[in-house]
Amino acid sequence: MLTTYQLPAAGQTWSHEWEVKRSRFLSLARRTPDEQAAREFIASVRADYPDARHHCSAYMLHVENANPIERSSDDGEPSGTAGRPMLDVLKGSELLDATVVVVRWFGGIKLGAGGLVHAYSQSVGDLLPQVRRVTRAIRELYLIEVPHAEAGRLEADLRARGVAITDTDYGAAVTHTLAVEPGGREELESTLAALTAGAVIPVEAGTAWVEY
Repeated sequence: MLTTYQLPAAGQTWSHEWEVKRSRFLSLARRTPDEQAAREFIASVRADYPDARHHCSAYMLHVENANPIERSSDDGEPSGTAGRPMLDVLKGSELLDATVVVVRWFGGIKLGAGGLVHAYSQSVGDLLPQVRRVTRAIRELYLIEVPHAEAGRLEADLRARGVAITDTDYGAAVTHTLAVEPGGREELESTLAALTAGAVIPVEAGTAWVEY
């Protein structure tokens, strides 16, 4: 089972444009958490650039406890010359939950099968290094309760030691949700004991996917 992977940062679209023998290629990438989001992104690119001849695409999506979903489309280019090469580059990047679309305006000069494979591969290959990556990983969650007067200092000390705080609730006391690597409870207990003289004990709260 996959417990960690990289994906594009949320809320951004990256683009790259270049020209090959008068044909213009515009490549775009975005985070897409599921097939509906991937299809909507592809459709939005098609709507934004209706004058282009081709809107080729590829995506890789994480699926819990299963192999990733892989899809690609040549969108009218000769079979195997666009979508599959794009997918191969995307797979090589090890990004998941990602969709890439390459828009082509035909410039009047045929590129041939090899030229198309190269052009679509390079379009994605030049784009992906621009994509800001984040990591998504399974983490164990623990709850701690801290008096209001101590919460700010303890939060800063925990973050300084690399402990992720994924949620904070302010009630009679401050409740922090801490995320640690699987098997990290003993180290967390030791850290809390050192920072609070044993006054704060973590309580198990299951597991969750955490981004950082």
